[in-house]
Amino acid sequence: MDTEQGSGGTDSASIERLEAEGEIAADYLEELLDIADLDGDIDIDVEHGRAAVEIVAEEGDRWLRRLVGEDGEVLDAVQELTRLAVQTKTGERSRLMLDIAGYRRRRREELTAVANEAIGRVRDSGQEVALAPMNPFERKVVHDVVAAAGLTSDSEGTEPNRHVVVRPA
Repeated sequence: MDTEQGSGGTDSASIERLEAEGEIAADYLEELLDIADLDGDIDIDVEHGRAAVEIVAEEGDRWLRRLVGEDGEVLDAVQELTRLAVQTKTGERSRLMLDIAGYRRRRREELTAVANEAIGRVRDSGQEVALAPMNPFERKVVHDVVAAAGLTSDSEGTEPNRHVVVRPA
């Protein structure tokens, strides 16, 4: 297993801790699914230095998508509850990411396209471009795409109108 070390890196002890967070989250989510009488498999991984848990729906399972809600609002709430369940067991704050029925994966693809379009506009005009308000997950995706393209970005404003501004390097 390859491990990164240093600032922001993930060593084997950290990976074990994150995997344990994922297991605690999976147990919590399985109970939640049972209470709601919903079907779904739970996948656990470690991505970008945090536990990543996904409730995977069978094709056409619209009931599980109710846990995503409009614009991911219910998903965000379930993620926070899951983080609290992990914190209760471990005594440490969790940064785990939860996805349900591939919502975040699809949203990440959409946001990558939005960021790339803004990057093109900034490169063509030399002027900064302000994007629409986004939640923290969405802003992080955009910041990562912008940084990979060699430009800079900042979050400005206050919730719920906090947004990303893309600037030339």
